[in-house]
Amino acid sequence: MRLAIVTESFLPQVNGVTNSVLRVCEHVRAAGSEVLVVAPGAGPTRWEGIDVVRVPSVPVPGYPSHRMAWPWPPLAQTLRAFAPDLIHLASPTLLGAQALSVAERSGVPCLAVYQTDLPAYAGRYHVPAAAGPLWKWLHHIHSRADLTLAPSTHSVAELERHRIPRVRLWPRGVDLDRFHPLRRDPLLRSQLRRTDELLVGYVGRLAAEKQIELLATVADLPKVRLVVVGDGPQKGALERLLPRALFLGQITGARLASVYASLDVFVHTGPHETFCQTVQEALASGLPVVAPAAGGIPDLVRDGRNGLLFEAGSGRQLREAVSRLVDSPRLRGVLAETARESVSGRSQKAIGDAYLEYCRQVLPNGHRTGSNGGTRSNRAHRFLPNRRWDTPRSA
Repeated sequence: MRLAIVTESFLPQVNGVTNSVLRVCEHVRAAGSEVLVVAPGAGPTRWEGIDVVRVPSVPVPGYPSHRMAWPWPPLAQTLRAFAPDLIHLASPTLLGAQALSVAERSGVPCLAVYQTDLPAYAGRYHVPAAAGPLWKWLHHIHSRADLTLAPSTHSVAELERHRIPRVRLWPRGVDLDRFHPLRRDPLLRSQLRRTDELLVGYVGRLAAEKQIELLATVADLPKVRLVVVGDGPQKGALERLLPRALFLGQITGARLASVYASLDVFVHTGPHETFCQTVQEALASGLPVVAPAAGGIPDLVRDGRNGLLFEAGSGRQLREAVSRLVDSPRLRGVLAETARESVSGRSQKAIGDAYLEYCRQVLPNGHRTGSNGGTRSNRAHRFLPNRRWDTPRSA
């Protein structure tokens, strides 16, 4: 199979869309397929042996570190020269819509991955009137794709509520070797905390939609040291709001895994997550998680089993949940024991294999995803029922 991935975000930007694209690239290449990535903005033009075509872009208003693709006429020629069997649209908006039009004219099937709740972000960035037009635009794109993959049961329901057809559940995988309780580092813990403090940590982008200001309700709890990992446009404001917190900046790789495992409690505050990979990484690291009962998070966090859920936006409930864990070593231990087990079936390989199966459903009959062989015959599709992925229910 020759797979062209057209993404709205790629390295050097580090976020959920970029990480998902990287994992798809790794798995598809390992299966013997050829891959091309098309992405906006400056950055690497080759990654792990894969060519990356960079498209002109402009800064996203209010978020200058993120880039938005500008209409690029050479896209059609670029895709046709690569001659893909399938086009993968990662969180498609502007660049993805352009690629979809090329695919339709060329007769190439498209698989779209829904990953960013743009209508919800509109409200958080003080333009709630944009939510309706954004849903219309997303419908315009996803209803034309041969298949749309959504990362959580909440996302599937939202897309279906907006009459987007052919939606299937495809969650995210987690590196169970990298994110592991054995990465806990006593020396790192001694550097992060004072005396017998518990380490309560957040990992993610420091942006308005994450509602990180809610952490102010737990920053002054006795025996708590708040640790914030990540970067973004709100970093300066948050440092002023949380003067007692320890800001570590953006961390990746083995050090990030050690930071996760060295925490005592993981906290997430954002209510607009279509999935929330950082929650999954924290669970794999053996941490009890405190997070809002919103978006894709309830697919991961079982209230009272591997973490505690609170009402989205409620600083009071967030504080109460963290206080319960701080005051009860037994409860922390019970939730921690269940945490890793709750994501044990979500390895990168399992999720990657599921992706390849969805590719097979979209490709014309007779085409194999693991090779360059096969012939295009027609665009008849065989859609299979959703896999449950053992989606948990809140206790």
